[in-house]
Amino acid sequence: MLTIDGSYGEGGGQILRSSLALSMITQQSFCIKNIRAARSSPGLQRQHLAAVNAAVEICQAEVVGNQLGARELMFRPNKVQSGEYHFSIGTAGSCMLVLQTVLPALMIASGKSTVTLEGGTHNPFAPPSDFLEQCFLKVLKRIGPGVELELERAGFYPAGGGLCKVSIEPSSFGLRPLEILERGRLLNQEAIALVARLPKSIGEREINTACRILGWPQSSRSVREIDSPGHGNALLLHVEFENVSEVVTGFGKLNVQAEFIAKKAAREMKTYLASDAPVGAYLADQLLLPLAIGSGGVFRCTDTTPHTLTNIHTIKSFIEKEIKCEPLSDETVLITIPDT
Repeated sequence: MLTIDGSYGEGGGQILRSSLALSMITQQSFCIKNIRAARSSPGLQRQHLAAVNAAVEICQAEVVGNQLGARELMFRPNKVQSGEYHFSIGTAGSCMLVLQTVLPALMIASGKSTVTLEGGTHNPFAPPSDFLEQCFLKVLKRIGPGVELELERAGFYPAGGGLCKVSIEPSSFGLRPLEILERGRLLNQEAIALVARLPKSIGEREINTACRILGWPQSSRSVREIDSPGHGNALLLHVEFENVSEVVTGFGKLNVQAEFIAKKAAREMKTYLASDAPVGAYLADQLLLPLAIGSGGVFRCTDTTPHTLTNIHTIKSFIEKEIKCEPLSDETVLITIPDT
């Protein structure tokens, strides 16, 4: 049985989620200690426990330690079963992080699956559903599986209550290698403000501020008043190139001006656009595991964050692949994942 140190590197929940995914795929049992040791509230919180229980369900695993606050967990997987699943987090915890746990195994399972998720869909410190749909899943289709995400109802912190459905169709020919070295031609750029149970003017102030900083035209701006059980607001800055897309998100906060949220998001997008690396830091994190379990690949990204390096370390604990991170002269990083 593998022993995983949950305090390694950035010491967050990604170590647990990647370990669960890799355990199901490789059929290796593991014990993880010091779960989320670097966080202010260490141990399993509701969204992490939901990820564990989702993994248990799709492979009928034996598990010890799946309770709130637990800092140690033992997980023994069985064969992954495709099918219809429904996972409810019960809070505003991130649906996307639970999906991140089970998707790699289900996308190489023996048949189609449908996963319904209830909880948070637009959370600080987690990729929103828009990022997965516009950035990650578009790239994922290029290596084989067909994954469609349908957002039926948004869920913001702290009310949650979001609902999304994900259909997963594994590829009949396995996972192809992937190469993303250049962005290609710019196809589209847009600033979208999502507003739920709040004045529309908040979104208008956000998109106007962000587009002024970025120099984007009026035609690229839109405010969408959406359904959600609670109040919520998110600013989405989206650029689409021929080979890749990037989404930068700013989340509205109580007693924080809309202009401040917009300026922060716009600066992040300007940083991405100032580099010519096609893959942003968050997408780099998402691509590592699918390429490692498949035929490998190579991509150029803006940088390697502690989160990325921690994820690489976790992957190498389960799979013997020498994942290389090579700094280039243009201040981008080339990440190479071999086939074998």
